[in-house]
Amino acid sequence: MTVYNIYCDESCYQEHDQSKVMVLGAIYCPQEKCSGIASDLRAIKRRHGLAPETFEAKWTKVSSSKEDYYLDVVRYFFEKPELRFRGLLVPDKSKLRHEAFNQDHSKWYFKMFFYLLRVIVDPRDQFNVYLDIKDTRSRERVAFLGEVLANDMLDFQKNSIKNIQTVRSHEIEIMQVVDLLIGAIGYKNRDYDTNTGKLTVIRTVEDLSGADLKSGTGLSATKFNLFKWHPREET
Repeated sequence: MTVYNIYCDESCYQEHDQSKVMVLGAIYCPQEKCSGIASDLRAIKRRHGLAPETFEAKWTKVSSSKEDYYLDVVRYFFEKPELRFRGLLVPDKSKLRHEAFNQDHSKWYFKMFFYLLRVIVDPRDQFNVYLDIKDTRSRERVAFLGEVLANDMLDFQKNSIKNIQTVRSHEIEIMQVVDLLIGAIGYKNRDYDTNTGKLTVIRTVEDLSGADLKSGTGLSATKFNLFKWHPREET
């Protein structure tokens, strides 16, 4: 039995945030490898003259001036066999019909996290799940998400989901890589093309993954997996 850490983040999750596109993402790896990977990511920052203690890698900070640093982070992810990514892309939130499915936006949001994570978790292993803090209701919703995941695996003793909690992304190096990858997916699907540094990062992600960030991947893609979700047209 292997213990895995799963680090989750999202982009544009609010119902009315002037972006039709929402992206959820998770990077997961064996728990015993996490400390060494975090150390490697801090070393990449130092190599580029960035202070690991204060500099947070974020998609919003990607620019031509820091392009080489962010490309090194992307290459590190693809070269590190222990690291795997799964993303969930919602191309158009304006098509959501929450009232038809007896839900509010928050409930739907955590349903999407369930679809993101259910492919990763496995009753034969154990998992620590970490999600970025969003609001005061996050903790209770996250606890419910853990219960649903356990029930889906028929793990009624809750042996597989060891821990599920909210954290602060700036404190966790691997979660910053999640932000970078989901940022690339979101930027491509919003058809932005003004930031050359971001466009270079996107091309590198697509080249190394073999995926089109607008189309998603098949379920068999395990290193970089992207699920493109569409709402049902009818109830």
